[in-house]
Amino acid sequence: MDDSYHVELTEHVALRLGHIEGVVAVALGGSLARHEAYPDSDVDLGIYYRPDAPPSVKQIRRLAEELDDRHPQDAATHLGEWGPWINGGAWLWIGGQRVDWLYRDLDRVEEVFSECRAGRSTCHYQPGHPHGFHNHIYMGEVHFCRPLFDPENELVALKGQTTEYPPRLRAAIVEKYLWEAQFALESGGKSAGRGDVFYVSGCAFRCVACLVQVLFALNERYFVNEKGSVKAVSGFPSRPSNFEVVVEDVLGKIGDGPSQLKESIERLGMLVDEVRTLCTGGLR
Repeated sequence: MDDSYHVELTEHVALRLGHIEGVVAVALGGSLARHEAYPDSDVDLGIYYRPDAPPSVKQIRRLAEELDDRHPQDAATHLGEWGPWINGGAWLWIGGQRVDWLYRDLDRVEEVFSECRAGRSTCHYQPGHPHGFHNHIYMGEVHFCRPLFDPENELVALKGQTTEYPPRLRAAIVEKYLWEAQFALESGGKSAGRGDVFYVSGCAFRCVACLVQVLFALNERYFVNEKGSVKAVSGFPSRPSNFEVVVEDVLGKIGDGPSQLKESIERLGMLVDEVRTLCTGGLR
């Protein structure tokens, strides 16, 4: 599907959503907004609202029923139904294209911006995010998004706050996740000798996910999703030269016995050491 169709589709849907009272802004997000989309990528639309004057779910459902190729009656969730971070939304098919509506509490987004500028980094359990939902994802979403309906320029104002990567957030993420990468490595090392493939695999993923956080922050790049993040690191100026190769090799062939599992942990250990050396020089 060509870009012109995406533009026409997203602008039309965003305008229709914007006509619903209580919708403050609608923005194109995801891989399309970052110019990283595949032919089968979904169209992600963020629907921003204020909790003290929320939009009518009944009206959102009515619009979803009208626009969706299948015309479902209850496609859209209630606000907050998917949890405190991904607040809910709808998974739709419009004109043969997968279109996801994702609610965002604008008060909470602004609160998180303040937390991030103060250097408070948090991570929360969230289906769809194997490592977790990091609070600074909200900053990344706004940084990359393309506002399609924003009559009061509220998203535009927030985007302006993301021009500079928050220095305190950078330092906090590097310190927190470099420590946790080492901790995951040591935890996995103890179980490698017992041949515990399940536990060691989890620790290996956790170690890599933490290193990804460190490298994104070190290079002052906003993180939004685990998907594609290892490949993205390969384009950063400060990174281990073989990061992607080692990660794919280790996680793709973690091993099924003590000797292989120990070797996988040792290889990740060398990556941790390289990243630590980069941080020592990069944060001066």
